Parts: sequence; C-alpha cells; structure tokens
Amino acid sequence: MKLNCIIIDDEPIARKVLEEFIEDIDFLELVGQAENPLKARVLLDSHAVDVIFLDVNMPKLSGIEFLKSSKTEAAVIMTTAYTEYAVEAYGLDVLDYLVKPIAFDRFVRACTKVKEVASMKRVSPGKPDLEENYFFVKCDNQIEKVYYQELIYAEAMLNYVMLHTTTKKMMVYITIKSLENQLPASLFVKVHKSFIVNQTKVVSIEGNILDVGTTKITISQNLREKVLQQIIKDKMIRR
Repeated sequence: MKLNCIIIDDEPIARKVLEEFIEDIDFLELVGQAENPLKARVLLDSHAVDVIFLDVNMPKLSGIEFLKSSKTEAAVIMTTAYTEYAVEAYGLDVLDYLVKPIAFDRFVRACTKVKEVASMKRVSPGKPDLEENYFFVKCDNQIEKVYYQELIYAEAMLNYVMLHTTTKKMMVYITIKSLENQLPASLFVKVHKSFIVNQTKVVSIEGNILDVGTTKITISQNLREKVLQQIIKDKMIRR
C-alpha cells in the first residue's frame, strides 16, 4: 500500500529534509511540494493525496488557517518549530505534531500511525468493543474487581500503585510500568512517570494540567504531545 504525500513548507531546507525522510519510507510516495498553502491547492486538485506534511508559520496563509479553510480528507502531520500550536492543531484533526528539528525515528512513528489509520479505513470501519470491561487486583489480602470506567487514575508510590476509583482508593503491589502495559491503551494514557489517567475522566486541560474532577495532574513535558493527541483525538468541536 503506497500513500501519496505532499510537503507544504516555506523553508527549502525543511522541505529537503522531509523529502529525504520520505524517500526512506517504503510506503510513502512524494507527489509534490509547495512553499505555501495557496500553491498547494493545485497539488491537491491534481493528485489523490493521502498525507500532508504541513508547516505552521508561513507567509500569506498559515498552516492552521489552511486547515480551517480546507476540506481535504488527507491525513495531516504538522511540522513546526513551535510547540504552542499543538492543542489547536489536534482540534483540527491533525494526526501528529512534529517539532523541528525532527528526528527520523519520530518521523517514522508518525508515518506508521498514518499507515495504520489508512489500513483501518480500508477495512471495516466498525469499532470493536473491549472483550472485558474490568480487571482484578490483589489488595489487603483479597482479590478486588475494578471496572475500567470506575478507575479515574493510578498513582505510583515506590513499589506500589494507588488506584483512585470513583468509590475508593486501593494500594496495589505492582509497578506503574507493569500496570500501564496491562491496561487498554484505548482508555488509559500515561501522562507522567508517576500517573496513568483514564482519558474519559478528563474534565479540562489548562497548559500542562489535567483536571480529572477529583484532582489535578501535571503532564510531563516530554509526554505532552502524545497525551494531548490521545485525549483530544477528533473530539474537538470546530468553529
């Protein structure tokens, strides 16, 4: 499966870097480049484009403004030197947000994500249900059932993890890493080295602070991009 892609960036060096990266990805096919979104419209009209690598700050029309005015169905990966546009970008259904200078391994992860989404669209669009909606843990010498929808967040405490549920707290002898590996990634996201959050419990996001109703949790700077993407996804209502 080949995915046609274009680059929209006003910096020649940035376009060259992306071009070389794309050449090393076997499932990507570069079909054009443009130095601004206005010129890119010609490419979109003349090619079936699957992926757009889009810069933010460009003359005449920014990448954000382009997305707001565009009706393209292509997956969009933002490529920018600025981190402050991430929340707004994800609200416009951007699939990933890469901060310059872009490391190749990070670029590969973003492209792999695009490929997975494209594959899912070509198969049945149905959304599978979780086989189980609960798990068991040993707490205070007894085995407790915990429903996913009742677990608000988990907090690391040395060799233990405190599970904060809608009804009580439970101290469990397990590492936060082990718990992360066993919880469904579609529901839970690690936001800090010491915290895993049920993304459906997030009430609001202000800067690097998540409000989960019962408390506020800080997002690690190095995880912020991933956390915002997973929590917001395509749920942001557009103007």
